[in-house]
Amino acid sequence: LASRILSGRGLRRIVNATGVVLHTNLGRSVLSERAVSAVVEAATRFSNLEYDVAAGGRGSRYDRAVPLLRELTGAEDALVVNNCAGATLLALAAVVGEGEPEVIVSRGQLIEIGGGFRIPEVLALSGAKLREVGTTNRTRLSDYEAAIGENTRAILWVHPSNFEIQGFTESVGVAELSSLGLPVIADVGSGALLPFGDEPRVGDAVRDGAALTVFSGDKLLGGPQAGITVGSAPLVSAMRRHPLARALRADKLCLAALEATLASYLEGNAAEELPTLRMLRAPEEEIRDKAEVLARALAREAPGLEVDVASSVARSGGGTLPLYEIPSLAVRLGGVEAETLAEKLRESDPPVVGRVHEGRVWLDARTLLPGDEEAVVVAVRGALG
Repeated sequence: LASRILSGRGLRRIVNATGVVLHTNLGRSVLSERAVSAVVEAATRFSNLEYDVAAGGRGSRYDRAVPLLRELTGAEDALVVNNCAGATLLALAAVVGEGEPEVIVSRGQLIEIGGGFRIPEVLALSGAKLREVGTTNRTRLSDYEAAIGENTRAILWVHPSNFEIQGFTESVGVAELSSLGLPVIADVGSGALLPFGDEPRVGDAVRDGAALTVFSGDKLLGGPQAGITVGSAPLVSAMRRHPLARALRADKLCLAALEATLASYLEGNAAEELPTLRMLRAPEEEIRDKAEVLARALAREAPGLEVDVASSVARSGGGTLPLYEIPSLAVRLGGVEAETLAEKLRESDPPVVGRVHEGRVWLDARTLLPGDEEAVVVAVRGALG
């Protein structure tokens, strides 16, 4: 039994040739070299995780991440837990208190995220009663105003990051909601600190008056999986004291990677140092060069294969920017049965995951990392036997 379990290999490297940068099934964000070095040091050495070196006594595990988050977002305080759904749950639980608390949410923002987790279920776990307002496609400020009662504790604003409603629509932004005099908890999801299409940025929500802003660490931020909350010092402090905070606590490896990632932003080097941002922002000419180099290598090593380069469309993935298309280039493999070739590529070591389209295997060059081209050549050569 043990040998069968071990033969499964567990987590291992995958060559992502799908063109989906934040591929949820393939691990989402890829850490920077700086973050990896920080994780290795934290994992293989003792650290000052909860030790104040200057005072010679107990410290807080958040002493390093919090100042970075405050500086980057303009918020008063911050807290890091192990995932974004947990951060949303903790924020709600800390804000609503006891009694029969109600939280107002637009019907158009009652979303479901990956794995079947739904916002109404998270709200129920927090102890709050859901007060739905508006309709799926149109919610006005007056809908929120009419729903406010003596038991209303907060307004939850959720960015529908994994879908988009178009046409006859109306919605209310964080700034307008903040004028109603209730704490606004803004779940912006992707954690964008830099501009990406119409994706809301964390700092914008803070400036618009959100009492708490919640976001992920492993999406557009480009760091490790984490649930990050920034906002009002009293409310963040209440979250920190809540019993759920201990259950959702981020570990030292997550914090090490996050601190290194945030440091890249603070120094102005994020676009160059973070692989996720590089893949999303790389110019089409750079991707073309990479695709053509791979195509030439495959034509040389697998002469019986039909190989060419074609325009493709990459996507951000990870429940972000659902309609955002990124121009890309893909190497197309033909002359063999496409499904069979794709299966054999997935069976290689490391597995190469592309997509089958129009009877060919497409390998999108935008999501190929350094060293992946060589692995693709070896995999294709092995697949053709």
